[in-house]
Amino acid sequence: MEFAAILLIAVAVIVVVTLAKAVRIVPQQRQDVVERLGKYKRTLNPGLNLLVPFVDAVRTKVDLREQVVSFPPQPVITSDNLVVSIDTVLYFKVVDSVRATYEISNFLQAIEQLTVTTLRNVIGSLDLERALTSREEINRHLSGVLDETTGRWGIKVTRVEIKAIEPPPSIRDSMEKQMRAERDRRAAILNAEGHKQSQILTAEGEKQAAVLRADGDRQARILQAEGQAKAIRTVFDAIHTANPSQKVLAYQYLQALPQIANGTANKVWIVPTELTKALEGMGGALGGLANMAGDAPAPGASQTAGEVEREAAEAAQAAAVAAQEIHDEVRVAEAQATGGNAPQGLPAPEPVSPASLLNDPSDQRERG
Repeated sequence: MEFAAILLIAVAVIVVVTLAKAVRIVPQQRQDVVERLGKYKRTLNPGLNLLVPFVDAVRTKVDLREQVVSFPPQPVITSDNLVVSIDTVLYFKVVDSVRATYEISNFLQAIEQLTVTTLRNVIGSLDLERALTSREEINRHLSGVLDETTGRWGIKVTRVEIKAIEPPPSIRDSMEKQMRAERDRRAAILNAEGHKQSQILTAEGEKQAAVLRADGDRQARILQAEGQAKAIRTVFDAIHTANPSQKVLAYQYLQALPQIANGTANKVWIVPTELTKALEGMGGALGGLANMAGDAPAPGASQTAGEVEREAAEAAQAAAVAAQEIHDEVRVAEAQATGGNAPQGLPAPEPVSPASLLNDPSDQRERG
């Protein structure tokens, strides 16, 4: 009984092992290469597959998904004899599991070495400046060479990317200085352009301001001249409308004479000897102008004649005193200029009296 039980257990174990060897479940996106007695028999696709126990054996399990491999940095010499370190990333997938198994022993190592040699050939024909700025061109060249070579191995290289190109530290310092100098140059150019535009705008603004000031000055002068013309015309019309008499004009002149004598710019006055005759002649001329203009005393003028004559007498007295003072100053100035000798230039004027200034012959003739 014990021997029969042991035999039964052994048969059961053999059956289980046989079934395990005969049934193979392959997951999705994987293929198994099967050999029978050491020779390629078939490829198992995803799903349930049956094998001959102890005769068929799975050689390799090939992953059909796209894979990514990052290779360590590789030193590469450029055409200008500079050593740079380049990191690459490779994307590939297996399209033929049989050739990937039997055409090459280790396709991943083969791809790495092929990438390194191809990269050295490409970078060796470029200088550092072009290598740093031609990544797309390098990627396309690597992808074409690798795809052509790995196609015999049943592998498709989908993409090759360069992660980094690291030049030597001294070259990096020089590049940084060059970039800094270039940026400083651009900043200086932009600053100069801004300063130029600022000066142009300032000059245009000053030009427009000068034109506007000149135009405003011209308009002001025109308006001022028009105002003076209107003022003169108004005064002239008022004089002709009021028709002033000879006495009023003489009175106004006598009032203005002391103000003329007190001017700060009047240093030397030349007083004629016949001052009385000059005033009489001026009064006669003003009287003649009044007669030509049809001067006639206004009604009621006789009532204020006494007041006017009194004010005129006071003004004439002030004018005579001012004239005598001016004459004395002239005499003193001449004495100082001749060293104390008596001046020989001007004769002594006759004394001017207020009555002589007011007694106008033409006025007496009108009264007679």
